[in-house]
Amino acid sequence: MSELRYTLLTDGSSDAALIPILTWLLTTNGVGWAIQAEWADLRGVCQSRKLVNRIIPSLDLYPCDLLFVHRDAEREPREKRVHEINKAIEKIVASHSVPPAVCVVPVRMQETWLLFDEAAIRHASGNRSGRQPLPLSPIKRLEKVPDPKTKLYEYLKQASGLSGRRLKRFPVRQRARRVAEFIDDFSPLRALSAFAALEEDIQQIIEQRSWGA
Repeated sequence: MSELRYTLLTDGSSDAALIPILTWLLTTNGVGWAIQAEWADLRGVCQSRKLVNRIIPSLDLYPCDLLFVHRDAEREPREKRVHEINKAIEKIVASHSVPPAVCVVPVRMQETWLLFDEAAIRHASGNRSGRQPLPLSPIKRLEKVPDPKTKLYEYLKQASGLSGRRLKRFPVRQRARRVAEFIDDFSPLRALSAFAALEEDIQQIIEQRSWGA
């Protein structure tokens, strides 16, 4: 195998921001081949919210060596979301060829994993050299932030240095999707339980499949 292809199935389009994180985890944990990542864009293809009904077209349209299935924990325990994903995959295995699958379940949502890097937030805001204060929470407290998405949007707006009409036109959702692209090192997230669990699952798959360099 000269490259590793993976597909990411997410709750929504903004969660495609997880791709730089997943690629970093694969390379950091020893995958030496080229990595080809695809976000499973099911808009216009599948309107169902049932996970089983979304996994099948994801595999059909985006064949891969490794499937990542994302669900935000939100107000539920991470273990409940993992159980839901695994049950959905079990239902499919009998009738479909399913590659190794890894559950991606941030606590509380994927934006939690973007709230630790001030330089990346400033870069994504379009005002890289700005000096507006960004009161980031200590990393070990990030999983306690009640609404990470709103908090990330606030930081991006503050970092932009804009005001008035220009701030109202600021494309905050678009900029939020780019934060992960400006982060080179996600290792500080190892202090978070959900991220550590994800890395452990990835390590196990790499070892089982002999994908290490």
